[in-house]
Amino acid sequence: MSKEGRRKSGPGWSWTSAIVGAATAAAAVAALSAKPRDPDFHLISIDLTSFKLHFPVLDAELILTVHVTNPNVASINYSSTEMSIFYSGEHLGSARVKAGSQPPRSCQVLRLPVRLSGGQLAHHGKQFVSDVAKREMLLDATVDIEGFAKENKSALEVFIR
Repeated sequence: MSKEGRRKSGPGWSWTSAIVGAATAAAAVAALSAKPRDPDFHLISIDLTSFKLHFPVLDAELILTVHVTNPNVASINYSSTEMSIFYSGEHLGSARVKAGSQPPRSCQVLRLPVRLSGGQLAHHGKQFVSDVAKREMLLDATVDIEGFAKENKSALEVFIR
């Protein structure tokens, strides 16, 4: 039988196709891993450092310990800002976030000083007393952090909310 008789019908396998497919897959993985993602924030602990009751106003100072993970392939540099803290929709206080940076794909722990002014708690007195008795309280926090991620002489602005 001749060589032509042994050929299979239909497309065959070739090294060129395999290399092109592997290069395409590698480019897709690189593009997906390079897409910037927001850092992850997890509250580790709350330490009460000062507590003053001037009825009906409560003032407190706390230290929030927050674990931050940068999942990106680039380091992040950010400016200082204020984090606003809310209880039942009322502004309760703020925490100061100092300017800093975080290396790529790393974790770090931030200790944030917080000052709470409980003048707004008078509007939610029953709910607040109930939460304290249960030893659990739902607080909301918002922060806008401006910064940038740098890698290979290109800059990317990162806004976290």
